[in-house]
Amino acid sequence: MHAEEDAAVTTGIERGRGLTAWRQIADQIAGQIRAGVLAPGDQLPTEAQLAARFSVNRHTARRALAALASEGMVRAAQGRGTFVEAGPLPYPIGARVRFTENVGRAGHEAGGEMLSARELPAPEALATRLGVAIGSMVVETRTRRFADDVPISVGHSRLPLPRFSGFAVALTESGSITKALGACGVADYRRVSTQISARVATAEEATLLDLAPGRVVLVVEGLNVDEAGAPIQATDAVFAADRVQLTVDS
Repeated sequence: MHAEEDAAVTTGIERGRGLTAWRQIADQIAGQIRAGVLAPGDQLPTEAQLAARFSVNRHTARRALAALASEGMVRAAQGRGTFVEAGPLPYPIGARVRFTENVGRAGHEAGGEMLSARELPAPEALATRLGVAIGSMVVETRTRRFADDVPISVGHSRLPLPRFSGFAVALTESGSITKALGACGVADYRRVSTQISARVATAEEATLLDLAPGRVVLVVEGLNVDEAGAPIQATDAVFAADRVQLTVDS
């Protein structure tokens, strides 16, 4: 359903009732979302269309959409429009953490893209996690992951060299961390530690995750080992907090 086509967004503004025009517009759209008239994934009218419907200027319409985004009810996808947010995606974290499996199990299509790849010497904290000498070379990749084209997380993987010299290329070709590890000879792997914290998204993270400024993200740091128990991958992923429900399996 597209809000522009079915006129789901109502058009009444009551002057002099003590609420600003932008707040009334935001409240009416929020009411339509709560009532299910606007469903998750539906696209809202543009600023110009809302301005025309409510007989306000575009700045007022823009402020109404920004308020809804800051409240986590909609997301603004750059160059595409504003969409109703879906409910949080169940995301279990246990010994086997697989993004594609978690997203698929929830009934969504997983996707991803490589943002960058580089080699760097491991600082002390990373070297300790991976069980290598300080200054040893590691490969670092940065990826963005999606569920039904909605950005869910952005994060880094860091793996020791030379064992994983082909990881970045394999990840680019397959789009799957599991497959990329397999291409480097890792038949299976498991999570041995996970740390979760929360903070406000940086400006770059907000852009990559289609978040309004000031929205909260969940930072998940993990360490994976191979079948022999050797550390192979240190990860940190930043999740849009409103889009996932993390469950730690015991």
